[in-house]
Amino acid sequence: MLSYRHAFHAGNHADVLKHFVQVQLHLYMNQKDAAYTYIDTHSGAGVYALDSFQATKTAEFDTGIGPLWNCSDVPAPLKEYLDLIKSMNPSGKMRYYPGSPWVAEQMSREQDRLRLFELHPADCKILAENFRKLDAHKAEQGERSRGRRVIIEHGDGFHSMKALLPPPSRRALVLIDPPYEIKDDYKRVRDALDEALGKFPSGMYAIWYPVLQRMESRQFADRLKRLPAKEWLNVTLTTNTPTPDGTGLHSSGMFILNPPYTLEAILREVMPYLVRVLGKDAGARFTIEKGTQVTGAAAGRLVGDAPRVPVGNARRASPLSGKGSLRLPGQSMPRADEAPAAPAKPARAGGPRSATPRDGALRDGAPRGNAARTRPDAATGPRDGAPRSARTSAARPAAPGAPRNGRTRQGGGGRG
Repeated sequence: MLSYRHAFHAGNHADVLKHFVQVQLHLYMNQKDAAYTYIDTHSGAGVYALDSFQATKTAEFDTGIGPLWNCSDVPAPLKEYLDLIKSMNPSGKMRYYPGSPWVAEQMSREQDRLRLFELHPADCKILAENFRKLDAHKAEQGERSRGRRVIIEHGDGFHSMKALLPPPSRRALVLIDPPYEIKDDYKRVRDALDEALGKFPSGMYAIWYPVLQRMESRQFADRLKRLPAKEWLNVTLTTNTPTPDGTGLHSSGMFILNPPYTLEAILREVMPYLVRVLGKDAGARFTIEKGTQVTGAAAGRLVGDAPRVPVGNARRASPLSGKGSLRLPGQSMPRADEAPAAPAKPARAGGPRSATPRDGALRDGAPRGNAARTRPDAATGPRDGAPRSARTSAARPAAPGAPRNGRTRQGGGGRG
C-alpha cells in the first residue's frame, strides 16, 4: 500500500518528538571519532514545504513546529533541534521542514555514511532531487559533494536493512518509522528488529510509532520490550485527549534499543516543556520508561489479554521535579492524573551543521496520517503515594485564558 505521503503531516507534534530525539542520537554518535552508518528504512521526500497545498490543507505544523518557532525560553537540547530547522529557513520565515534524511545529513560528519530507502516512487524521486540540490548548493560554497557518502535507493527498507548489518565500522544508527497504514507494519517492524539484533546486537535502533486505539498499536511498545537488546528506552508525547471515535493522532512515541546513557536526563528536561507548549487540553502529557529485555512469564503478561501487570525487570529511575505517575515491580500501574510539568532548566549548547540550499530551492513531498486538537483548562497531580519505578508520566499544566478553537485535523508521523 503506497497511499501514505508525509507532506500533509510535516512538522506536526509527532515530527517534533521524532526529530528532536534523532538529533540527540546523532550528537551522541558524533562523540566518537569512528565513523558510523545511518540507515533510514522509510525516508520519505527528505524536505517538505510548509506553504505547499498539502501542508496548508491540514496545517498540522500548527500542532508541532509552529508553536515552537518563536519561543525564546527553549531548553538547550531542544534548541539544537530548532537551530537545524531554522538553518533551512535563513529568511526567518517558517517555510521548510526537514524529514529524517535531511536531519541525518546535517547532523552526520564527513566520515559517516547514509543509506536511505523509500518505497514510494514519487517520494523517492523527490528525495533524490532534494539531495542533488543540496550538492549543488555545497559546490557553490566550495564544499565537497556527498559522493558515495549518501546512497538513496528505491526499495523496501525492511528488507534492505538486513544486507547492511553489521556495517564495516561496527557502529550504526537505524531509524524505522513506517506509516503503519496496515496492521502488518507492526509485525514487520518487530520481525526486522529481531533479525537485525541477531546480526548486530550493539547497534542503536530508533523506532517511531503512533499511539492509537487499535490493539496492534496498544501492544506495540510492550512487544518491543521483549526484543533481545541490552537496554531500551520508551518516550511518548500526548498533546490532547483522544476523540470519542478514536480518530486522529493525539499521541506518538519513540522506542530506542541500546539508547545513549545521556538520553533519559535530556528527555526529563525537555518533555515537560513540549507538553506545556504543544498541549491542547488537560489530556496532554508525556511518559518515559527505561529497562532491560523482558523475558519469561513477565513477557507473557505484557501482551496477554488479562489486566496489565507491570514487569519485574524495569529499572528504577528518579522522578521528575513535581508529581508524576510511577510504578514499581509487582504493583499494578496507577492511573496517572495530570501534574504540572517541571520547568525547563538550562542545558548544554551546540547544534547541527548548516548546509542548506537557499530559500526556494527545495521541492516538497506529499501526504500521509491523522491528528486532533483542542486546548487545556486544568491540571491535577497523581494519586497520593504513587509508587516510583522506571516509568515516569507527567501532564500539561493549566493554561490561563480560554481554550483555542476546537477544530479537528487528521495527522500522521511515519516516514519522513
